[in-house]
Amino acid sequence: MTNDTHDELFELGRSYDEMLEQGISLSGESKDYFIDGRIEHLRAVIAARVSSPVTSVLDFACGVGDASSRLAAAFDGARVLGVDIAAGAVEEARRRVDDDRVEFGLLDAVPDGARFDLCYVNGAYHHIPPAQRPQVTRRIFDLLRPGGLMALFENNPWSPPARVVMRRIPFDRDAQMLRPATARRLLRDAGFRSARPPTYLFFFPHAMRQLRRLEPSLRHVPAGAQYLVVGRRP
Repeated sequence: MTNDTHDELFELGRSYDEMLEQGISLSGESKDYFIDGRIEHLRAVIAARVSSPVTSVLDFACGVGDASSRLAAAFDGARVLGVDIAAGAVEEARRRVDDDRVEFGLLDAVPDGARFDLCYVNGAYHHIPPAQRPQVTRRIFDLLRPGGLMALFENNPWSPPARVVMRRIPFDRDAQMLRPATARRLLRDAGFRSARPPTYLFFFPHAMRQLRRLEPSLRHVPAGAQYLVVGRRP
């Protein structure tokens, strides 16, 4: 997984927040709204599928660590390792996050033999060149224990608002979005079992927040700004 632009952006971790805000401000929400929404949805999905507790989480392409401490809180007792390819991202994450159950490091520094119950991936694959995506997915497969889950969140290419937001974010303008069917195929080809269709999130902006109570009933309607695909390692 290589991306020089990604690395350069994260050498200035605080600038990342400013660039992200250029896009998501259209929704009327902060980045925290979307992080919390993803993790809340993921908890519900996992609770419906897995009876054993999640004790170890890999936050893959963790960026500046925004989700890592929330994952530790969401899965009570779990330890979280956030990894990224950008040294600047890792340094900024360590500066921001003070949590005994959360660590950060470069992807290549994952300890030999480490295996995780869950890998959380958000908004990373559209930055990975398509030819490299199978290799990255297989790498994640190898880092999970048998029965472990990969949770892949991506921006929905069928959502016009998602496309508009990405065009406004400097580091997303040249990204290559992937369709839910492509994401499912990547997981299947890497060896994951992914029998269920994707679920969708974030249908309504803040100005239409009264309608958000309808979102649970819309999870399988491909109109949300993001989608989630989950695969299980046999």
